[in-house]
This record gives sequence, structure tokens and C-alpha cells, in this order.
Amino acid sequence: MKGTTHLLFSYGTLQLEKVQIENYGRTLKGERDRLIGYKTEKIQITDTTVLAKSQLEHHPIAVKSAHESDFIEGMLFEITNTELAETDNYEVSEYHRILETFESGKKAWVYVGKNMTL
Repeated sequence: MKGTTHLLFSYGTLQLEKVQIENYGRTLKGERDRLIGYKTEKIQITDTTVLAKSQLEHHPIAVKSAHESDFIEGMLFEITNTELAETDNYEVSEYHRILETFESGKKAWVYVGKNMTL
């Protein structure tokens, strides 16, 4: 990949090959990792473009947990600047992107719920 690359943590539909191909035009390579101190909840998706890509009405959404023992398993994918912008467009408004440190010690972008805590 040319240019700047980023690490992106996916714990939901961006792990699906169909969604990757429709969003990025390729399948992503990644490795498993964990986001410590978070849990997932479900949100209903109403955006027709996102629904068409994922074919799932409910998506998981990461929320900060009160318990450090909580974690979310997912994949760390390497993506380009353009793909990061495409991911911003794919994620609906209930999500926002933050930089977090993962169990591996790597820093990556992750989409979490806006103002949501358990």
C-alpha cells in the first residue's frame, strides 16, 4: 500500500468479506486483538447504504465499560488514508472514531458510541 497507513480495529460488520469488498474494493488483512475496558451493545441501523452493504439491521457498538475486566475481541486491519475516509462514511452517526491502545500494545482507530457508557 502506498502512502500513510492506519490500523483500524473492527469488532463488527467490517470483518465481513462482503462489506470489505463493497467498501474498499478488496479484502483486508489483519490480526486478532482485544480492546480492554469496553463492551458492545446493539444499535438499529436505518441508513439504507449501510444496510445494503452489511445486510444486518442491528450492528454492535462499543461502549466504555466501568469494568477493566471487560473486553471486545476483533481484528486490527491495516488501511490507507482513503480507506479510513471511506470507513468514516460507512459508519453511521451514532459512532465516532477514537484512537485507542489495544491488548497487543498497538494503537489503532476504533469506532465507539458517542457519549455511551455502561
